[in-house]
Amino acid sequence: MLDVVARPLLFALLLAQAQRVRASIEPLPEPPGPRGGREGRGGSELGLLVVGDSSAAGVGAPHQDLALARPLARHLAQRLQRPVRWTLVAQSGLTSAATLAHLKAHDVPAADLAVVVVGVNDITGQVPQAAALKHRGDIAVWLEAHAGVAQVLFPALPEMERFPSLPQPLAWWAGQASRRNNRAQARWARQWPLARPRVVHVPMDGVMRPDLMAVDGFHPGPGLYARVAEHLAEFIARDALAQGFSKENA
Repeated sequence: MLDVVARPLLFALLLAQAQRVRASIEPLPEPPGPRGGREGRGGSELGLLVVGDSSAAGVGAPHQDLALARPLARHLAQRLQRPVRWTLVAQSGLTSAATLAHLKAHDVPAADLAVVVVGVNDITGQVPQAAALKHRGDIAVWLEAHAGVAQVLFPALPEMERFPSLPQPLAWWAGQASRRNNRAQARWARQWPLARPRVVHVPMDGVMRPDLMAVDGFHPGPGLYARVAEHLAEFIARDALAQGFSKENA
């Protein structure tokens, strides 16, 4: 909570640094490539949605083949030994609230589970934590109601203090905010009152590597996307197997 106390004292400096970072970073495009498809073969098909902001969209990768959604689907198909039909619904700059609006504006197919990558823009946009979590809950409820999603996974935010593009003390403040987000999101997921959809907080400890980030020092590069996709697939495969998504129950 030290960052909350220090923020009023550092506000002018943090604001100036944030403005300089925004002005100095060349915006990277969302990568080309398919935003849906099918990976693997045999058995009953598993429907996967990848939803969220620029990191969900794959900004920092040269193609969707080296971003998040398609590699995640490929890893899952290999681990579960069944086909995975995947769809990407994401856009740069989305907060949790804007992600819900983005979903509502699109024709979202039915799916079994969703990975929702949001949170960094809530922090940079100074969205209160309680409001951000409420919007994430609204996303989960909407996905169940409109796409039949049974499980909604929210990965933890990376350690933002390790972003190469952020100077001190802005990096320290962002890192404290991201850690506070992760603690709050983990508590929120444990206390989720609904049986369906099931909401899960995914720890991402040990995945972040600054040397694998994109040239802007703010988004993942292909190497980091590969680590994230493999980590998520391992987590989902263990969790999904426990929830009856295994090939034996297909």
